[in-house]
Amino acid sequence: MAQTLSIPKYTILTLCLFTILIQTQSHQFSKKLSLNTLGSKKEKLSHLHFYFHDIVGGDHPTAVRVAEAKITNTSRTGFGAIVMIDDPLTVGPERTSKIVGRAQGIYASACLSDTRLLMTLNYVFLEGKYNGSTLSILGTNHVMSPVREMPIVGGSGLFRFARGYALAKTVFFNISNGDAVVEYNVYVLHY
Repeated sequence: MAQTLSIPKYTILTLCLFTILIQTQSHQFSKKLSLNTLGSKKEKLSHLHFYFHDIVGGDHPTAVRVAEAKITNTSRTGFGAIVMIDDPLTVGPERTSKIVGRAQGIYASACLSDTRLLMTLNYVFLEGKYNGSTLSILGTNHVMSPVREMPIVGGSGLFRFARGYALAKTVFFNISNGDAVVEYNVYVLHY
């Protein structure tokens, strides 16, 4: 003769609720972490020195105007011009000097009364221990000043969590075609 098991209805309800709770994951938007859990070590200060070659003229430009405003060509500052760049970064000021990276991004004329550029770019490093790492720049470049300071707002690879500043100094400017060589001294804190 077959026997039936008597299972109280509260047991079934408890099992169902328990199953739902197990299957439901707790989603969080944020949580506090220790830098140690990310493998971070002691913070370091690095100084990088290189030359930025903004090549506007010739057969192989590395800086190309991609947009402009209606007033760009009549503005004394070129206001509204947007330039996309993939400029070589070299060890020395000569164009033939060893390439250590690329400056990739955009700069735009962002001031009606003065020659100031909004710089939004990444330094992508291709050599040495920083190969594959990047630094991100976001700031204003008052190009007529002898030395300009722009903030480092982040990075990747060995420059993860980077912050610091870049000092730019023009060492060559060709007034006829717009080509320029700019010396950079970059001071960056990173892990």
